[in-house]
Amino acid sequence: MMYIHRVTRTQLYLDEAVHQRLTRLAKQQGRTLSELVRDALARVYGAVGPAEQLRTLRAVEGLWRDRDDLGGTHAYVRRLRSDTKRSQRSR
Repeated sequence: MMYIHRVTRTQLYLDEAVHQRLTRLAKQQGRTLSELVRDALARVYGAVGPAEQLRTLRAVEGLWRDRDDLGGTHAYVRRLRSDTKRSQRSR
């Protein structure tokens, strides 16, 4: 997973019942357990505010400007869309 803001890796100890429930929910939703935990924490403790979002966007502005390994934009977007279509068919 690629993040556009700083993240810190952490380790949590969950009791077995909570872990099983989160694992089951993650599988049902096609997400990761980590995504569920991050979303829950954001709902309870608050998500990143607009000022932080703006700082993040400004920090990544032009990040890929000088890349020449991606080829044309058209081919890149088509490749991304084909991956999305493939994952939708498998659901």
